[in-house]
Amino acid sequence: MAAAAASSSSSSSAAATPQGVTERRGIPAASFVEDVETYLRQAGLDVNSGLAFLQERLQQYKIVEMKLLAQQRDLQAKIPDIEKCLDIVATLQAKKALGEALTADFELSEGIYSRAKIEDTDSVCLWLGANVMLEYSCDEANALLKKNLENAKASLEVLVADLQFLRDQQTITQIRLSED
Repeated sequence: MAAAAASSSSSSSAAATPQGVTERRGIPAASFVEDVETYLRQAGLDVNSGLAFLQERLQQYKIVEMKLLAQQRDLQAKIPDIEKCLDIVATLQAKKALGEALTADFELSEGIYSRAKIEDTDSVCLWLGANVMLEYSCDEANALLKKNLENAKASLEVLVADLQFLRDQQTITQIRLSED
């Protein structure tokens, strides 16, 4: 009843046919049907099979939506963390330029802190994940964090567009279910 989905989920563009968009990043597009009886006859389906297909497609859309919403939440949490790291690196660079020491409180254990003075900081260590931490100069760390921030924001934009496309497909499918 709907156009076939492309198997690639890495493409950020939408595939199009003369009828319009058929998929976006692996999410199949739902199609409008003017005459349901003619469509079912041409597809060789009875009403129950057509309804079952649409209900299954709607469930698939809901599963994909849950995954995309989880990715969106992760990115929305990651962006402020990256911005905070950029602010800290900028503060370290500013303190170094002024010749001042930075006083920081470190958590040693839950509820136990120690105060330290950080003087003349030339580098920082960035946690890259997967139990990997690397030391970078402040300038390198700043550049890497800015790149990561740009990538995260771009990914979030694509994700929001995917969610809107998905919601449109759910609406079309729900309308088709009510027509059958």
